[in-house]
Amino acid sequence: MVGFKSNKIKLLGENVLPLGVRWLILTDNQLEQLPKSIGRLQYLQKLMLAGNQLRSLPDEMAACQNLELIRLAANRLESLPDWLFTLPRLSWLAYADNPVCVAPPPSTVPIISWADLTLANTLGEGASGVISQGVWQPPAQPPTAVAIKIFKGAITSDGKPADEMNACLAAGGHPHLVGALGQIGDCPDDSLSERPRQRSGLMLALIPPDYQNLGNPPSLDTCTRDTYGPGASFSAATILRISIGISSAAAHLHAQGIMHGDLYAHNILVNDIDHPLLGDFGAASSYNLDDKITGAALEKLEVRAFGCLLEDLLNRCELPDSEVNKLMIYQLDKLKQACLLSISAARPLFGEISKTLAVLP
Repeated sequence: MVGFKSNKIKLLGENVLPLGVRWLILTDNQLEQLPKSIGRLQYLQKLMLAGNQLRSLPDEMAACQNLELIRLAANRLESLPDWLFTLPRLSWLAYADNPVCVAPPPSTVPIISWADLTLANTLGEGASGVISQGVWQPPAQPPTAVAIKIFKGAITSDGKPADEMNACLAAGGHPHLVGALGQIGDCPDDSLSERPRQRSGLMLALIPPDYQNLGNPPSLDTCTRDTYGPGASFSAATILRISIGISSAAAHLHAQGIMHGDLYAHNILVNDIDHPLLGDFGAASSYNLDDKITGAALEKLEVRAFGCLLEDLLNRCELPDSEVNKLMIYQLDKLKQACLLSISAARPLFGEISKTLAVLP
C-alpha cells in the first residue's frame, strides 16, 4: 500500500510509484492529471482518487488489468473512458459528483423535523457520519424507535457524504435494502468546530439486534476481498436465500439508475432466518436510464461484485448433506462463473440472475 491522503498534491511525477503497489491512495488532493506511467502498475488492484480535480484518466491505465476497485468521486470527469468497462476484474466503481454523473431521481421520503427526534446511544461511526439510536415522535403521534445518521461533511475515500445521502434517499423502499425513512431538514450545525456548518442527516429504520454483518472489510493481505471470522461457514440454503435477496436489491437499484458501488459482504446484514439487508450508499453513483449501453455496462460491472460475494460464500459452504443441496451448489457455482466472466458484456444482468435463482431447488 502507498497512501498520500489530503496532502494538497498537485503533481504526481512519472515513474515515481513502486511497480509492486497493489493499493494506491491519493484521496483528497489537487491532482489535475495522472502520470501515464500509472499504466505500468500491473499489480494494482485498488485505486483511491476521490476528491481531486481530474478531468480525464490516461489511456495507459487500460493496461492495469488487475484493477478491481476504483474511486473517482468528486472530480471533474465529463465522461468515463471506454477502456474502463473492458477491465476484466473491475467490480467496484464510484464516480458521483462529476459532470458525467447525473443527479439521482427525486426522493419521495418526508422531511423530518429535528424537534421531533430524540437521540440516544451511538450505534456506530464511519468515515461519513455517526449513526445513533433514537426516537421519532411527531406531534400527536406515538413514538417510533429509529436510527439517525448525521453526516460529518468531510470527503471520504468513497466520495462526499451528500452524494451518499442523495443516493440513499433516491433508492426508495425495498425489503432487502437499508433505506431512508426520511431526510432531517434542520440538523444542528457542528457548533464544536472552528467553522460551524450546517449538517445533513437521515432517519433510517432501526435494524433489529439479531441482524449481524455477513462479513468483515478487506485486510492488507486480501486488499479487495472481504474477510470472514474463523470457522465461518454457510449452508447451501443460506447462500441461496442471501443471493436471492441481494440480487433483488441490486436489480431494484439499477432499475432506478443507481449503482451501489460497494456491494460487499461487510455492507450486508443478515438475521437468523437468512434475511439480508444491503446498506451503506457511500460509493453509490447515478446514471441516465435512457443510456441503455452505459447502464448495462455499469450493471454488469457490479454483477462481478455479486459474483465475488457468491464466490466468498461458496468457498465457505458446508458439505452438502443431500443430492438436492449438491445440485444447488453446482448451479450456484455455475452462476458465479457467469458473473465473473472476464468479458463483462457476457455477464448476466441482475434481472436474469434473479430469475435463475428463483428456480433453483
